[in-house]
Amino acid sequence: MCLALLTFLGWLLLAGSAAGCLYLLYAGLATRGFAGRVAGRSARSPPASLLKPLCGEDPELYANLVSFCRQDYPAWQIVFGVQDPADPAIAVVRRLIAAFPDADLKLVIEGGRDGGNLKVANLQNMLPAARHELIVIADSDMRVSPDYLAAVTAPLLDPATGLVTCLYRGAPAGGVWSRLAALHVNHGFLPQVLVAERLGATGGCFGATIALSRNTLAAIGGFAAIADTLADDHALGAAVRRLGRKVVLSPYIVDNIIAEPGLGALFRHELRWARTIRAIAPAGFLASVVTQPMVLALAAVALGGQPVTASAMLLAALACRSIMVRMVDGALKLPPTPLWLLPGRDLLSFAVFVASFFTRRVAWRDRTFRIGRNGRLILDGDRPA
Repeated sequence: MCLALLTFLGWLLLAGSAAGCLYLLYAGLATRGFAGRVAGRSARSPPASLLKPLCGEDPELYANLVSFCRQDYPAWQIVFGVQDPADPAIAVVRRLIAAFPDADLKLVIEGGRDGGNLKVANLQNMLPAARHELIVIADSDMRVSPDYLAAVTAPLLDPATGLVTCLYRGAPAGGVWSRLAALHVNHGFLPQVLVAERLGATGGCFGATIALSRNTLAAIGGFAAIADTLADDHALGAAVRRLGRKVVLSPYIVDNIIAEPGLGALFRHELRWARTIRAIAPAGFLASVVTQPMVLALAAVALGGQPVTASAMLLAALACRSIMVRMVDGALKLPPTPLWLLPGRDLLSFAVFVASFFTRRVAWRDRTFRIGRNGRLILDGDRPA
């Protein structure tokens, strides 16, 4: 009976690995197709306010912020926000203001915390300083080209569009851990989103860019409506969809400057993402194990029930993974990814996947939260409302 069970598990793992190989090839094609789209630009460009919530001095923060100050756009302002008067990002912003005296730049320093999500609390503090009808939010570790603002605001001229968002590609700032993190973004997360889009799933909304009008923001209840949500970007997109308005994925891809100091930091970062996704889309998260055919084939080899078939499937999985990575590299105009990193990257992804099932707690800045229903943040020691 035990042998029969092991045999069954072995074939199940091999079937999953075979399906995963097909997924990888399809994901490469989906990424190629998306990269071939062209971001449109409207003849009319209404004034826009960019909100940049900051917390600490990210690596290359100044260069990231400079890219937003060099937009080919008629009229825009940037509002930077911090919550701690001693935050080192303040000096970076003041240096930026001195370097761009003609730009409309505003720094808001406000420590108020309404809700568990500190980024959303920061946005709530910043919003009164925003002067324009169009609001664009972008995380601090993003970098863009001069046509960015024109590209992401153009779809908002369609009255049926409620929100525009962007995917992002990882650009490692240095070191093997940053390269592994970028590999996850470029060859894991991004292709998964594009496969889901091709299959008709419409749940994506990403902190790399969120553009919407004040009217839409007010209609969903403002930032207060998502103040206790860990996945604030996802929650914002879901709220806009409930209004019956479209969430548009722009063809523009933002650069995400990634700097991970070590394995521990990388693991904790990705574990928080995994727990968040598991909380808001449990079925999809569980099914995502099929996207790791190399690990599934390796497990089949370890069982030892079908040694020849399992070994052949492992080689096929490694080949398909390599082909997919090269397809994505070409589509996103990335430097060639070192293929020797792939096995370690896939084993790390699987470890994060497994670890995400063992707790619903996340560490974020100086506090620890439990993740409640629908991804709501509950400060440890508090009861859900």
